[in-house]
Amino acid sequence: MPAPLDFIHDPDWRRELWRDGFGRGFWGFFAVAALTGIVCWAIKGPESFHTALLQDAWLLVDLMPRVILALSIAALIWFLLPRDRVSGLVGSESGFRGLIIATVAGAITPGGPSSAYALLAVLAASGADRGPLVAYITSWALLGLQRVLVWDVPFMGTEFAAFRLLVTLPLPVIAGLIARKLPLTLTLPGDTRATDDQGGDRSKG
Repeated sequence: MPAPLDFIHDPDWRRELWRDGFGRGFWGFFAVAALTGIVCWAIKGPESFHTALLQDAWLLVDLMPRVILALSIAALIWFLLPRDRVSGLVGSESGFRGLIIATVAGAITPGGPSSAYALLAVLAASGADRGPLVAYITSWALLGLQRVLVWDVPFMGTEFAAFRLLVTLPLPVIAGLIARKLPLTLTLPGDTRATDDQGGDRSKG
């Protein structure tokens, strides 16, 4: 019986990890970061450059534990979620109900982008339609209860928080409906499924 961590010694796994983690997107951001660093050094001097670099390092140290925990939770949810049930709730045949479920799920999802987007990827890999996916992340951004309780109410008051919530309440559903109607093909990274122009799934040949 293979050990649980035997995949670490698999050269194909390591090659795929390197390709996904250090692909063109990574090197593009790296080039922009290097360019802005050079500009900072030239305009503000080495002292400001070192201060910014130190602050970035502390920010990375602060964020990494949260990202690791969020990805770990997403991985556990990936194994716990019944895929057929998820597909039935927010799949291509879920209709308007799927958008409502995704909106509610997005509103109650705690944490920052590291948790929300990890869960979004889990839903996508479990067979969710692009409409609920857009509704979920839009709801998380606009209707997140933690954002309302931590920021809106303390800073702007209950009346403003309730008014903003009421105004933005239908937007995730509207965004999901628009996403379903757009004649575009959605291909997810690492997934062999694509979404056709009606929001359904089809297999790539």
